[in-house]
Amino acid sequence: MKIIVLPGDGIGVETVSVAVAALEFVSEKFKLDLELHHDIAGHESLKKYGTTIHSGLLEAVKSADGLILGPMSTYDFKDESKGEINPSKYFRKNLDLFANIRPAKTFPGCGTPHKPLDLVVVRENTEGFYADRNIESGGSEMLITPDVVVSLRRITRVCCERIARAAFELAMTRRKHVTVVHKANVLRLGDGMFIDSCRLVGQEFPEVQIEEIIVDAMMAHVVRTPERYDVLVTTNMFGDILSDLTAELSGSLGMAGSINAGANYAMAQAAHGSAPDIAGQNIANPFSQVWSVAMLLGWYGRRKNKPQFVTASQVLESAMAEAIAAGESTRDIGGKLGTKETGQALLARLSRA
Repeated sequence: MKIIVLPGDGIGVETVSVAVAALEFVSEKFKLDLELHHDIAGHESLKKYGTTIHSGLLEAVKSADGLILGPMSTYDFKDESKGEINPSKYFRKNLDLFANIRPAKTFPGCGTPHKPLDLVVVRENTEGFYADRNIESGGSEMLITPDVVVSLRRITRVCCERIARAAFELAMTRRKHVTVVHKANVLRLGDGMFIDSCRLVGQEFPEVQIEEIIVDAMMAHVVRTPERYDVLVTTNMFGDILSDLTAELSGSLGMAGSINAGANYAMAQAAHGSAPDIAGQNIANPFSQVWSVAMLLGWYGRRKNKPQFVTASQVLESAMAEAIAAGESTRDIGGKLGTKETGQALLARLSRA
C-alpha cells in the first residue's frame, strides 16, 4: 500500500509523526509493506512553491492507495489567485471524497464528565453550504452590495443517495440504526430531498431501523441521551458541526479521528484544526490522527480484501484504547504525557499486542 503523507500546518508535524511511527510499526508487524511518501502542502508549500498545493501533487496522490493529510490552517487561505488553496477542500473535491466518516467513542480513562457514547457521524462532503466546493468554478458566495451577501447551497439527489448508502452500509456492521439529521422544517426542498433519498435507500436495508430528527433538536438529544444513537447521517455543514460536538462529548477534539472516502480514493484526516496556539509545545493529542490512519488501513483492507490491513487497523485502535485507560495520553483526556511521549507509549503497547 502506497500512502502520501502531508504533515500540514501547526500541530500537524507533531501529530502526524506519531501516526507515521505507528503505521511503520504495524507495517512491519503485520507485513503490510507500506510505502510512505512524504511531501508538503499548506504554509510550507506556499513558502517553497508559491502555492499550498504544488504542481504534480494531485497526480502523485491519485497514483497512491491512500493519503494522510495533517491539520491545515485553512482559514489563512483566502485567495486562490495567490496560491492560497484550501488543501482539505482541494482533495475532497478533486478526489470526489463524498463520505466523511467521523466516529465518536468514549474510551475508558478519557476523563470526560459526559455520558458514554459510541456513534459515527456520516457527513456528506462535497456540496451543501460550503461555498468553496459546491459549484464547478469560483465560489457560491456573492457580495451583492457592500452590505448584502448571498450564499448558495447545492443539494443533489445523487449525492444524497450515495451518502445515505454509505451510512446504511456502515450501520449493517454496527447496531443497525440510522438517524437522519436534517432541517426540512425550514429547508423544505433541499433537506426534503435529502430525507426522501435516505428513506429510499433505507428500503434496501430492511434490517436497519431509521429515524429522522431536526438538527437543532439533535444537538440536545445527543447531549442528553447519546447512548440512543449509532450512525448519524446528515448534510455537509450540519455534519461538520455535529461531529465536533460528539468528539468533545467523547472527551476531546483531540479524539476526532476521521476518514474521507470516495469510490476510488480515501484520505485520513483528523477532524480538528491546526491549533497554531499550541504548535511546537508537545501537548497536542495525536490520537485523532492515529485513529484516522487506522481507519485508512481498514478502508483499504476491506476494499482490497486484505484482512491483515483490517487486523492492523483493529490492533491500532485497541492499543490506543489501552493507552488511554492506563493514562498514557495527553492532558486533554486525563493523561500526563506530551505528544511525543504519548506516541512512545503507544508503540510500547503495539509491541505487546
